[in-house]
Amino acid sequence: MSETRSDGELLRAVAADADRRAFEELYRRYAPWLRARLRGRCADLGVVDDVVQETFLAVWRGKARYREEGDVAGWLWRIGSRRLVDALRGDGARGRLRQALARLRHRDEVSAEERVLAGVEHGDLAVALVRLSPELRAVLQATVIDGLTTREAAVLLGIPPGTVKTRAMRARKQLREALA
Repeated sequence: MSETRSDGELLRAVAADADRRAFEELYRRYAPWLRARLRGRCADLGVVDDVVQETFLAVWRGKARYREEGDVAGWLWRIGSRRLVDALRGDGARGRLRQALARLRHRDEVSAEERVLAGVEHGDLAVALVRLSPELRAVLQATVIDGLTTREAAVLLGIPPGTVKTRAMRARKQLREALA
């Protein structure tokens, strides 16, 4: 019976020796989890599957290097979430076309989501969000939009949980002041 290797050992074997078995074990451990997390941000399963593959290809090819700081899951999530953003930006024209067609089909019906998004994109909230520092916006993205816990956001952003809480409080305070 073989001994189970730690995540760090697997990553070192992949990086140093291009150890296929280590890579396969890492993939089996984390691909289902990453796929489930990405599905929370993107309903297109094809895009999600592509992003998972691209994430692990970056690990295999050495384009993404683990510095042995923090959680491997958080590190993979950062890679995957960035790849998802890139994939969705590439789908921008198709997405805008689909939205335009949907609006034409339902001209008289404005959904609640469209009203909220219009307020976020063009209203006072959008102006207030733009004025936040990138650090505060990142915490709001992780905790409010992505729905991560403080601990998960800390792993994703590579900062202590206390810092996540502090930045979230500062961001909420600044938004309240800007919208008052």
